[in-house]
Amino acid sequence: MLNLTVDPHGAGDYCTIGEALEAIPYGCEATIVVGEGTYNERLFSDKRSLAIRGEGEVVITASSGGRDVIDAKRKRGTFRSATAFFSGEELVLENLTIINGADPSQGQAIALYLDVARCHCRSVRLKSHQDTLFVGPLPQEEREEGGFYGPRHLSERRGCELHFHQGLIEGSVDFIFGSGDARFVESEICSVGAGWVCAPSTVEGGQGFVFDRCRFTHAEGVGHHSVHLMRPWRPGAKTTLESCLFADHIAPALYDDWPGRPGGDGTLTCLRCTFIG
Repeated sequence: MLNLTVDPHGAGDYCTIGEALEAIPYGCEATIVVGEGTYNERLFSDKRSLAIRGEGEVVITASSGGRDVIDAKRKRGTFRSATAFFSGEELVLENLTIINGADPSQGQAIALYLDVARCHCRSVRLKSHQDTLFVGPLPQEEREEGGFYGPRHLSERRGCELHFHQGLIEGSVDFIFGSGDARFVESEICSVGAGWVCAPSTVEGGQGFVFDRCRFTHAEGVGHHSVHLMRPWRPGAKTTLESCLFADHIAPALYDDWPGRPGGDGTLTCLRCTFIG
C-alpha cells in the first residue's frame, strides 16, 4: 500500500492532487490524503486501486463546458468536459467537493466521470448544471457523430457499480446519467434549474439507478413541478426510488419521454415515496 499526502501549502508529499496521481504506479494500491483547500485542477486517473480522502473542506474545481472550442474539433463535447475522470478497478472517494463551474451557456459540464469497475463515494458533493455525474460505461452506439468523443469512446464497454452514501448532487438537466448501476443512499439530490434528474441507459440485466431514502430538493427559484425524475437516454433504462422525499419542484408524473422517442423506453418504480412540498 502506497500512502501519499497532498497539501496546497507544501506540508504534504505533493502540492496538487494531479502530481500525486502521476506518481502512483498503475498496479499499486494507493491512498491519497488531501489537506483542506481549493484545488483548481482537472484530474485524470486510471490507477487500479485508489482511495482519495479529504481532510477538512476539500474542493476540486474546474470550468470546462461541452460547447467550448479547444482544438480542431467543432467543440469539446460532453465527455471531455469532466473535472475529474476515474477508471480502474476499485475507487473510494471520501469527503470531497467536485465542481464543474462552467456557465450553463457552455453546455454539458461533467463534474465526475466514472469508468471504474467499483466505486464507493462517501460524503462527496458534486456540483454542476447539466450532466453532473456520469456513471459509465457509454452506450454501445452514439446517436450524434462524434458525440462520445473522449477518454473511453473506443474502449470495450464494461459495467460500473457505484455506491454513493450521504452525499450531495446538484444539477438541472440529466445531471445523473449513464449505463452503469448506481445506488444512492441517504443523499440529497438538488435541482438548480428546471429539467430532469436522471437519464439512465441501463444495460440489459442491469439494475440502473436506485435512490434509497434520498431527499430531492431544489435551489431558490426552481419552479413548481418543473423537474421530472427520469427520462430514458436509451431503451431499457431503469430507475427505482425507495422511501424518498420529494419537494414541490418534482412533477407528479415523475417520468418523461426522451424527445422524439415517445413511450415505453424506460421503467421508473417508486416505492413508499412522499411529496413534502
